Amino acid sequence: MKIQGKVWKFGNDIDTDVIIPARYLSISDPKILAQHCMEPIRPHFSNFVKNGDIIVAGENFGCGSSREHAPLAIKGCGISVVIAKSFARIFFRNALNIGLWVFEMPELYNLVEEGDTIVIDLKKGFIEHCITKKRYPTPQYPAFLQQIINSGGLISYLLKNIGEK
Repeated sequence: MKIQGKVWKFGNDIDTDVIIPARYLSISDPKILAQHCMEPIRPHFSNFVKNGDIIVAGENFGCGSSREHAPLAIKGCGISVVIAKSFARIFFRNALNIGLWVFEMPELYNLVEEGDTIVIDLKKGFIEHCITKKRYPTPQYPAFLQQIINSGGLISYLLKNIGEK
């Protein structure tokens, strides 16, 4: 599976209240949450994102509360992958649980600029910068975790595999 998208770059310590402000936590529809994604620092962010686009961020992405709404809002925007120098553990786990690809790659932050296009080859495990044609290896997930993410998250995976028995 390959993902190609435009890079949206964010800095360090992007917390869950920046990703989706608390006043929207009564909403659970990812498309509606997406309308408010990154609102405090980039109003109307979702209007500019296209399906498949990629967030590249600094350290501690997703810190703050444990709200699952944060990765839902990002996924609802059409963002397919978040690559950061590091993640808050609960955000990382929530992202995988809802089927959002996340990778820790500290070196990538300084190798790409906002607006660059990158291709992620999930099967072969690399990222290619479309301008420089340089390739960077991505961390690999175990097969079962790839199946969960590709199923759209843990609940979808369980419904497909256990719910049918």
